[in-house]
Amino acid sequence: MSEADVSQQRVEVIFPADEIRQRVTALAQQIAAAGLDRLLVVPILKGSFVFAADLIRALHEAGVEPEVDFVTLSSYRKNMRSSGAVEILRDLDLDVDGRNVLIVDDVLDSGRTLVFAKDLLSARGAKRILTCVLLNKKVHRAVQMEADLKAFDCPNEFVVGYGMDVAHRFRELPFVGRVVGG
Repeated sequence: MSEADVSQQRVEVIFPADEIRQRVTALAQQIAAAGLDRLLVVPILKGSFVFAADLIRALHEAGVEPEVDFVTLSSYRKNMRSSGAVEILRDLDLDVDGRNVLIVDDVLDSGRTLVFAKDLLSARGAKRILTCVLLNKKVHRAVQMEADLKAFDCPNEFVVGYGMDVAHRFRELPFVGRVVGG
């Protein structure tokens, strides 16, 4: 993406900040109602970091005191399409053996990343694994996978904002949108 392309782009809102806030609160209440002891929240970086931070604060407000650790997985790198192969770029520091784990991700589309993360934590002895995504794209999945919890169903388009990017841009936006122009 050239400098000229960037200056011509704007982002059209799909999910406004207020709607996102309401859904995050509702998700935290659902998670709290599940009564998961020794909960470990595992956000998949980088795209989920804003969603995960808001969800963790909402969990606190709902009376849940989770531990948090991070994993960085990628099948995209700098591309707008998945390569199909998931790589661990940064692994967890905490042991998941015998723990209830909530995996938090930004978008469920092909399903590869969530299946990879779930299989990885299961192999390491997690007691129960739940998945929570900000956006569930209604697309044909490359693998059989549905999230346990989702904030929104999303149109099948490349989205940015609320932690998600294209070529490291637009993560700071308080809403989710699509890039138009340029």
